[in-house]
Amino acid sequence: MEQTHIGPSGAAASAGAQRRVLVVEDDRTIVDAIAARLRAEGFQVRTAGDGPAAVDAADAWQPDLLVLDVMLPGFDGLEVCRRVQAQRPVPVLMLTARDDETDMLVGLGVGADDYMTKPFSMRELAARVHVLLRRVERAALAAHTPRTGILRLGELEIDHAQRRVRVRGEDVHLTPTEFDLLVCLANTPRAVLSREQLLAEVWDWADASGTRTVDSHIKALRRKIGAERIRTVHGVGYALETPAA
Repeated sequence: MEQTHIGPSGAAASAGAQRRVLVVEDDRTIVDAIAARLRAEGFQVRTAGDGPAAVDAADAWQPDLLVLDVMLPGFDGLEVCRRVQAQRPVPVLMLTARDDETDMLVGLGVGADDYMTKPFSMRELAARVHVLLRRVERAALAAHTPRTGILRLGELEIDHAQRRVRVRGEDVHLTPTEFDLLVCLANTPRAVLSREQLLAEVWDWADASGTRTVDSHIKALRRKIGAERIRTVHGVGYALETPAA
C-alpha cells in the first residue's frame, strides 16, 4: 500500500521550496529518515512502499524527482523507472543495497541519472537531489538559449541545441547525466580530466567519495557510444578520443 505524506508547500524558504520528490522505499525507517531530511531542505515529499504504488503516485502527483530503491515488493525499482520514464522524463536517484556494478549499470540503462549505495549519509543524499534538479534547470535554460551548430568528432556528433547524440548518423539515447558527461569530455577533447574534475563539473559534487559514480556513468556511456571513444588514464581519469588530424 502506498504511504503518502505531503510536506509544507509555500512555507519552506530553502532552494527546495515547491519542488516535489517521490521517495520509493519499502523500509519504513529509511523512508521516514529520507522524507524528514528532504522536508527539512524545503521539498514537498510523498512516499510509496512498492512498485505499483510508486508508478501510480508518479502518474498522479507528477513529481520533479524520484528517490528510488532497487529492491521493492510488487515489481522492482528498475521496472518502476522504466514505466515512469515512459510516461514522462523525470530525474531518478536510485538506491541500491548491493555494491554491484551490474545493478548500477542496469539502473543507468533504464533511465536513472545517479545512484547511491546503502548505507549513505542523508547530507549526501540531499546534496545529490539538489544537484539533479539544478541539472534539469540548466538543461531547460540551454534549450531556450542553445549553442549554435553541431560538434563533430569523427563519427560522433553532439547537437547541443537538441541535446542529441549520433554515432555514424544513428541516434544514441543518453540520459541527461550521460549527455552532460559527454559534453564535459568533448569540451577539451583528448585532454585527461580527473574523476574529481568530472564529479565537480557534471555533478557539482566535490566529495571524492563519489568517484565510483563517475566510473559507472563512464562505463554506461562507453556501451552506448563505443568503448574506444573514451580512454582511461589509470590513476588519473578519462579523455575523449578524437580522430587524428
